[in-house]
Amino acid sequence: MVAAGSTHIVPDRVAVVGAGMVGLATAWFLQEAGVEVTVLDREGVAAGASWGNAGWLTPGLATPLPEPAVLKYGVRAVLSPSSPVYVPPTASPRLLKFLTRFARNSTAGRWKTAMESLVPINRQALNAFDLLGKAGVEAETYEAKSFLAAYRTEAERSVLLEEIEQIHAAGQGIEFEAITGDDAREIEPSLSDEIGAAIRLHGQRFINPGEYVQLLADSVTARGGQIISGVVVKDIVDEIRGVRLITGDGETDPFDAVVMATGAWLNDLAREFGVRTVVQAGRGYSFSVPIAHVPAGPVYFPAQRIACTPLGDRLRVAGMMEFRKPEAKLDPRRIDAIVDAARPLLRDADLDARTFEWVGPRPCTPDGLPLIGATASPRVFVAGGHGMWGITLGPVTGQLLAETITTGRTPDELRPFNPLR
Repeated sequence: MVAAGSTHIVPDRVAVVGAGMVGLATAWFLQEAGVEVTVLDREGVAAGASWGNAGWLTPGLATPLPEPAVLKYGVRAVLSPSSPVYVPPTASPRLLKFLTRFARNSTAGRWKTAMESLVPINRQALNAFDLLGKAGVEAETYEAKSFLAAYRTEAERSVLLEEIEQIHAAGQGIEFEAITGDDAREIEPSLSDEIGAAIRLHGQRFINPGEYVQLLADSVTARGGQIISGVVVKDIVDEIRGVRLITGDGETDPFDAVVMATGAWLNDLAREFGVRTVVQAGRGYSFSVPIAHVPAGPVYFPAQRIACTPLGDRLRVAGMMEFRKPEAKLDPRRIDAIVDAARPLLRDADLDARTFEWVGPRPCTPDGLPLIGATASPRVFVAGGHGMWGITLGPVTGQLLAETITTGRTPDELRPFNPLR
């Protein structure tokens, strides 16, 4: 099939490796263009970073992870098991290489440049969710009746206020108001008396991420797509007659194109196609607890780097940035650290009645920008490296990448995210 007004041949059959938010959104938008899709995953739908994260849809806060504040952490802090940012003392050479580059990008100037690169795609993020909803994806996005960033002191709060000023300076809008601790408790009685200052954010949303991604998968299959779980793709072979996937069970028939949306495992397959940027697992932890007053929207404790999201009658509590191998086992010390940090800040939350303790690997890049687009092969594409913003930016990533694959043209919004940079 030839794209209208061009000589670009639209692929008939595309394989997507990875059944998280990014991979499934890409598959869905490819289907919109009439492409037949097959999605393969090593475990299953939403098995990686998509399931247990905070589920925030906050493009106004989608900023580069390398930031000047990161450099304030000392070596002693990041080696502590209770630190919000943890690096194991036995870091591998690959991780040390990533961290060195990450630190180089944690300057004010580089943050500003990266922030300006994110603004155009951030502006379209919520529209992509709306498009999915209007087209029949039966998953809800919830308006945050309140979205509070809460602090013990006004001095702590000044850090986010300064960052919001920098976000505005980069051209990205976000509505907010600075309020007192008493005002914050009136809005959210779940906050303890320790809270002395807060920021109320407007126009934000949230989802139940695992539920949303599963319903997105259901839509892909209902429209004729195939999702195959329990398949480890070991290699991708690009040859004249098409692109074949080598799996533990053999090899597939040729596809016209392949999308790698494998999250923290992206380098395993993408390196041979010219993608040199290291994608490192920045593992996040979460659990669910009962609470006397379920908040009407997300609650964020930035100083402790803890994110809380109401999911039904429980509160999901998430946090940590742990730089380890993506497949490493859950470390109970990280859960304990989140509990100890959250306990004095929440009122009537039973943090000892935890369920669904979880760890998932966020795919982080050293410059804080995702990798989206064609590789050295025009038939092999990647979509990943979103750091903490894979849920927020997943649908718009899929929409823009599907446009790239089916038209042969790279949208301006994706140019800063060239996988070969």
